[in-house]
Order: sequence, then C-alpha cells, then structure tokens
Amino acid sequence: MFAVIRSGGKQYRVAENDVLSLARLDGEVGAKIALSEVLMLGGDAPKSGAPLVSGASVEAEILEHGRGPKVIAFKKKRRKNTHRKRGSRQHFTKVKITGISAGKEQ
Repeated sequence: MFAVIRSGGKQYRVAENDVLSLARLDGEVGAKIALSEVLMLGGDAPKSGAPLVSGASVEAEILEHGRGPKVIAFKKKRRKNTHRKRGSRQHFTKVKITGISAGKEQ
C-alpha cells in the first residue's frame, strides 16, 4: 500500500519504511507525527480524495533535522561593474514512514 501526501507545498509518494526529507517540521528527534494531508491511497483498492481522503493519515517518526547544501544565487550585469552573490541553505526534516492508515471504511 502506498499514499500520496502533501507537505510543505510539495507532493510525495510514500510507502511504509520509506525515508524522505521534508521541509522543516516541528517536533523533537524520535517523536511520532501524523501527516493528515493524504491526497490518494493506492494498493488493491485505490482511493483518491477531492482534494483530501477523509480520515486517512500517514504516521511517521522524525529521524533528524538538518540543513541542505548551499544554493548560490549570483546576479551580474555585464559592463556595469555590478554583481550580487547570495547563498542560502534550506532547512529539512528527515522522517521514516511507520504506517499508513486509511481511516474508517465507508
């Protein structure tokens, strides 16, 4: 069974025991969280939501918090002797999917 979830403005296809990096989430390392924005459940009897599947949730465990690689934004105007260099590092939370719950059956 798999699920399509929405977190941080992005969509992810997840299955049990998957490890993925999401945009920064609140919680301590080792804490259990529930991701309730489930867009679709797949498997033997697929179920899609409009836009969310009611009652469905995905349970996950926080493995670590961190920062991604530095992304450089360099802007230059030729022949004007001007340029700007800025860098940023995106915060992320690494989670492990521990279970997918379809909620109550209708």
